[in-house]
Amino acid sequence: MEGLFHEDLAALSDLDEQSLLESLSQRFKQDRIYTYIGDILVAINPFKYLPLYVKEVSERYKYHEKSKLPPHIFAVADRAYQSMMGRLATGPRNQCIVISGESGAGKTESTKLLLRQIMELCRANSQLEQQILQVNPLLEAFGNAQTVMNDNSSRFGKYIQLRFHNSSVKGAKINEYLLEKSRVVHQDEGERNFHIFYCMLAGISPEDKDMYGLLDPTQYRYLNGRYGSEDIVRKWGEKYSEVCNAMDMVGFQEQEKVDMMTILAGILSLGNIMFEPTETDVLRVTGKSMGWLKATAGQFGVQEEELLRSLTCTLSVTRGEAIRRLHNQQQAEDARDSIAKVAYGRVFGWIVSKVNELLAPNVDFDVELNEIGILDIFGFENFAVNRFEQLCINLANEQLQYFFNHHIFLMEQNEYKEEGIEWETISFKDNKPILDLILTKPIGILSLLDEQSAFPQASDRDFVDKLNSKFKSSPHYEVVRSHSPLFTVVHYAGKVQYNGGGFLEMNRDTIPASIRDLFINSVTPLLSVLFAATISRTGTLMPRKAKVMQKADDNFNSTRKQSVGAQFKHSLAVLMEKMFVANPHFVRCIKPNGNKLPDQVDNKRVMDQLRYNGLLETIRIRRDGFSWRPSFKEFAQRYNILLIKPDLPLTKESCLSILNTTAIHGWKCGSSRLFFKYWHQEELSKLLERLGKAALVIQKNYLSLRYRRKYLSLLLEVSRQRQAQREREEELEEENKRPVSPPVPLPRRKKPQPRPRSIMPTAAHLAPVPRPRNKQFEATPFDNLEVHSELAELMGQGEEQEEKGQHPLVQGDAGPQGGPQRCLPLLVPWHDNTQAEDLMTDKPVGCFLIRVGQSREGYTLTYKGANRCRHYMIEMQSNGKYVILGEDKAHPSLPDLVQHHSRVGIKPFNELLTTSCGQTCDHNTDYEDLKGLDHLAVVDRRSTVSGEEEGELSPDQVHLEFQQLFLPPGQNPALEAQRPPVLRRISDRRHRAEAEGGGEALGGKLRDGERGRAWGDERDRKSRPFPRLYPSIRLAMREIQQIQQHFSDVQEQSPAVSHSTPKPSRRRTGRS
Repeated sequence: MEGLFHEDLAALSDLDEQSLLESLSQRFKQDRIYTYIGDILVAINPFKYLPLYVKEVSERYKYHEKSKLPPHIFAVADRAYQSMMGRLATGPRNQCIVISGESGAGKTESTKLLLRQIMELCRANSQLEQQILQVNPLLEAFGNAQTVMNDNSSRFGKYIQLRFHNSSVKGAKINEYLLEKSRVVHQDEGERNFHIFYCMLAGISPEDKDMYGLLDPTQYRYLNGRYGSEDIVRKWGEKYSEVCNAMDMVGFQEQEKVDMMTILAGILSLGNIMFEPTETDVLRVTGKSMGWLKATAGQFGVQEEELLRSLTCTLSVTRGEAIRRLHNQQQAEDARDSIAKVAYGRVFGWIVSKVNELLAPNVDFDVELNEIGILDIFGFENFAVNRFEQLCINLANEQLQYFFNHHIFLMEQNEYKEEGIEWETISFKDNKPILDLILTKPIGILSLLDEQSAFPQASDRDFVDKLNSKFKSSPHYEVVRSHSPLFTVVHYAGKVQYNGGGFLEMNRDTIPASIRDLFINSVTPLLSVLFAATISRTGTLMPRKAKVMQKADDNFNSTRKQSVGAQFKHSLAVLMEKMFVANPHFVRCIKPNGNKLPDQVDNKRVMDQLRYNGLLETIRIRRDGFSWRPSFKEFAQRYNILLIKPDLPLTKESCLSILNTTAIHGWKCGSSRLFFKYWHQEELSKLLERLGKAALVIQKNYLSLRYRRKYLSLLLEVSRQRQAQREREEELEEENKRPVSPPVPLPRRKKPQPRPRSIMPTAAHLAPVPRPRNKQFEATPFDNLEVHSELAELMGQGEEQEEKGQHPLVQGDAGPQGGPQRCLPLLVPWHDNTQAEDLMTDKPVGCFLIRVGQSREGYTLTYKGANRCRHYMIEMQSNGKYVILGEDKAHPSLPDLVQHHSRVGIKPFNELLTTSCGQTCDHNTDYEDLKGLDHLAVVDRRSTVSGEEEGELSPDQVHLEFQQLFLPPGQNPALEAQRPPVLRRISDRRHRAEAEGGGEALGGKLRDGERGRAWGDERDRKSRPFPRLYPSIRLAMREIQQIQQHFSDVQEQSPAVSHSTPKPSRRRTGRS
């Protein structure tokens, strides 16, 4: 069949639905999952691994020609990037990539592949690319869940804006849309909660579970008592490690991570609180739930009594009088679930806000940035039960389909008419009436929903009845005769029946004011910030400090008047505004079957998707239409070089003259613009590239001639100088032959004596004078109690070590007790790359050393390779983590980094660290202290030279003055106040440790290795972040376990009691 292996379906001569389906099916069976329709990419989900995304394939699609390589998602990324840079037919312009398709069609994976390839294209000497790539797994864990249609379904929408300056990325921003918060408290059969809950329970160590207050996963009601098989649990544990690494890479602080995980644990505990009525109609927590109430209060950082009061009653103020209304059991459970949903939604919004803050472009405001946007939004959904979230999701898909139709069909065909181009109109399925049905004011579905939500006594049945009366005559709405509040909307992708139950409550999305006030005053700072935040018109969380909450009430009330539907409608409008001003690229994802199985094609399902996506009409308009339509001015500015005429006027005649010099055919000329086929852009780019290569040849030859002439003139000048030198030498020889009296010698200046390399042995405890600590490294975990207590000995040995071919070490890590020391070889900072390479000359392959960096803040790792030494930069991030530039793994310390890369090779050469350079040390030294050594050496050298030249101070006097500066705290109080903050913090910790009895344990009674190891354990224990009410959480967990044990014992004894004979006398005795 013709078109069986056609890579571009717009080239098919025989075009109908059957030939289109056969072409895609045959290509899919041969693992050719990508197909072009002009400049639109069709991607079919293979549901299996394919070797299409390895490094070699990625390299081939960089700056490639479309006709020379098969269709690929990497080609879309390359075309968007080149268009943004202005290297294709159009000039520099913002781009957007729109990925659409139903749930399970592969949109999320396509987004990750696009992002990865764009980061490869703009790769620079920065860690920002890796940080941007880590955003996807982070948001995926918190925003994706398993549904009946997709095991990794996005339960929110996101628009990723990548900001570029020239060719390198400078920042990123994430816009999130409509998180499905109801999934936190309820999942249908065959579905799961958000991934992060399962990952957290599978990946957290038993010690951390005790710290957060987590028990067996099957005990949590919000997880439906289901967990998973051992294989699934193992994968979740690996996913949790990826999530934690992503947070470290992006820049989250350790305390923020602990607070966030504690809040998630509190949400799970909250779901297990159950209520029962009393004789006075006042609700109380059941006996089994008392422990869970205490655990929730500890995890949320609030008082147990206040939390219970907020759940069981509502306090309102009317005319200055406080009115307390008691909840019934259903209202209390609704309040409980409302807290869980709002808390999780705020945590998710805070993560997005934090990511945007950490990845914001660090450039001046006047710098103009270009942008590539990637839209990954929820696919069209039609479940057995469809709720408010499904209506919003399908509304978003209607909006994207309208954007596609408007750009591909409506806008293009209108321009043909306006410009007088002969054209046979292609009809398409316009979904504008469906959008009007949902969005029109004041009688659209969302407007009527907002109207009903404003009435406290309105019900979901009233809302559906109003829809039936308003839209019963609409062709896109169907009335459902049922006792349940049901209605049907005829979407562009088919009919969807919605259950109106819960629509009003979900649209209001309110929480009691007492609960909000309770959490604002929480001792957990993150929870306080989340509930003190305001909500923008688009539903975005805008955190603010709790200190300025006196004005927050008005802000909160004013913003919360906006319903969820209104926020989502406004956010869609903002999204469409961004996309309409950008140059779009479309990726249409197809789901081959509903069973999520590889190598299977359900022809009916695929055909339905081809029809409602309008791909048949898209092929026709791409084959017969003109997708690129530049104005005369734009075309002449871009391609006037083809005429090689300066000052060419930007007119229609100039454009025609340019085109007549080329061999391009099939274009048309309108009244104000030119019309080209989609392949014409590539042909014109080839012409520009040919001229560019010719210009390079001209430059090469010109520069060759110019510098050859300069070289010859220099040779001539050198020969003249040599001739003059020879003549001078001959004259000197003649003069030397004549007898002359010897010259009278001048007084010789005394040679300056070198400064001793070691510090005077009289100073027992010395400390360097470091430069002030940079703000970037205030959180570094390498502050040390024992800093420089042996500095005199270390620097005194420096000269001896250098004579032996060694260098003084300033950081290390002790190994297991009784075993070899795990050393971390660090050179002092005044060794550069050349000196490091000289040191590694005789070392074996795999040998390495780490030293303080020279060109930037941080460290440099020098590695001895087979043919040469390589230098890798180690960045210290603002959260105190260490990462090798270009790697995707963050480490809490340098020893951990070394240990990791002794197992996992460093990219791109996969080099394993095998052998250290042989130097050892027994204590960890702070980064700023290393810089202090460098500062000391520089100041010493400057002082020695200046003192000798001016004759004011001798080397010994300079040495004595520095010794005075190095006196430890307590020996010179006048100097203590002038010490840098870093040294004051170090000494304060040392004194505090000694006061607690740690000084003796860390003192001279231990061997060096034991002392370093003991201090490291003590430091880890004290610096580790904990939940704010950790003791309360532990007590609550013990109470829960005791209650469960009690009830299990009662259940075990109850069968025995039922079969035994009661003894009244013994019961009476028991009462007495």
